[in-house]
Amino acid sequence: MKVAIIGAGWAGCAAAVEATRRGHHVTIFEAGRTAGGRARRVELMLAGQAQALDNGQHILIGAYSESLKLMADVGVDVSAGLLRLPLTMQFPDGSGLRLPRLPAPLDALAGILGTRGWSWHDKFSLLKVCFGWQLRRFECAPQLSVSDLCSGLPATVMHTLIEPLCVSALNTPPERASGQVFLRVMRDALFAGNGASNLLLPRIDLSALMPDAALAWLQRHGGEVRLGARVQAITRADKHWMLAGEADTFGAFDSVVLACPSTDAARLVQANGLPCEPWLTQTRGLQHEPIATVYALAPGARLSQPMLALRPGKGHPAQFVFDRGQLGGAPGLLAFVVSISEGDSATLGSQVQAQAAAQLGLSGLQLLQTIVEKRATFACSPGLQRPGLHIAPGLLACGDYIDGPYPATLEGAVRSGLEAARALPDPAPKSLSIQ
Repeated sequence: MKVAIIGAGWAGCAAAVEATRRGHHVTIFEAGRTAGGRARRVELMLAGQAQALDNGQHILIGAYSESLKLMADVGVDVSAGLLRLPLTMQFPDGSGLRLPRLPAPLDALAGILGTRGWSWHDKFSLLKVCFGWQLRRFECAPQLSVSDLCSGLPATVMHTLIEPLCVSALNTPPERASGQVFLRVMRDALFAGNGASNLLLPRIDLSALMPDAALAWLQRHGGEVRLGARVQAITRADKHWMLAGEADTFGAFDSVVLACPSTDAARLVQANGLPCEPWLTQTRGLQHEPIATVYALAPGARLSQPMLALRPGKGHPAQFVFDRGQLGGAPGLLAFVVSISEGDSATLGSQVQAQAAAQLGLSGLQLLQTIVEKRATFACSPGLQRPGLHIAPGLLACGDYIDGPYPATLEGAVRSGLEAARALPDPAPKSLSIQ
């Protein structure tokens, strides 16, 4: 079949590779000039030279099996592209959780018992709660929030572990974040097997980490890549789908996969006039959360670790800081992450400068650029009904917002793309092997 995939983010690239492997002829359309969607490369001029950075600071964990497999399949050197570290949620003063290099779940047990800055009551309270989660098979009532789920934990554990984990994984504060989705993340991260909890920090830009290689693989195997091609309309004509841009048509296709942001997907579906109201209602009902990344330069600075947790508060908006100098970037280049960000770029920048001076001892921080993704993720709230991948015959959707077990993560996007491609009718008894 001729398959059109609209969007070359992580979901769209995964769908394109899998559909090609299954024997379809794929054309992928991307409105931008750079693949990756909300996890893509941007360039910043630093000392007169272009520095490849990202539109937002993303991390992966060892449990992201489908993302890691797809990277390897399309030719990415995973060990070179990602720095693998034991799970660490430590602050500049050295307090916080750090797992040792031990088999799971001994690493979690030893890490919790050895956490600096916690009392024995704090440690045993967390172990008791985790044991209860295991007994309940990491299931809870759908209406419970993360705060509800962790109501018995001491304030120290909440502030220094649960809240940073919840914000980093779900980009939603604990009081309005889904307890069930949080439990799925905790299960896969801490109890899924050796290495599952490892932090995987990108050492190359996010487009190079997978999307660029996926599109190159697609072209080598007969697919077409259309960057800078914005699809403005899709219409059903007889047994085919017609795609059109602003000034021209892109041809007829047997199936279409919408791998664009949820707002764009809803716009294309609504304009089509098909009876898809339930899907549209769920898609339009999604609430979104912003994330800001403040890039700054501290000449000569080197943090104690490539990633540190920070203590957010009034006038101190960032939850994490990344030392990009330890991740292949220029020395002293730092990325401050402000999840659920509020305020304009200038205000965020000045607040991050004050926070860096207070919590990192870095005065005179030079602000370089603040990037705000206003719709970075959907709000992962309790009982949220997310739209499914099937919209109409021959019309599917994929993306991290589509119904699935994960929050808005790279792994969620990749798994959704693979699922959409596998939902296409099988064109032949044999599929294409990865080469």
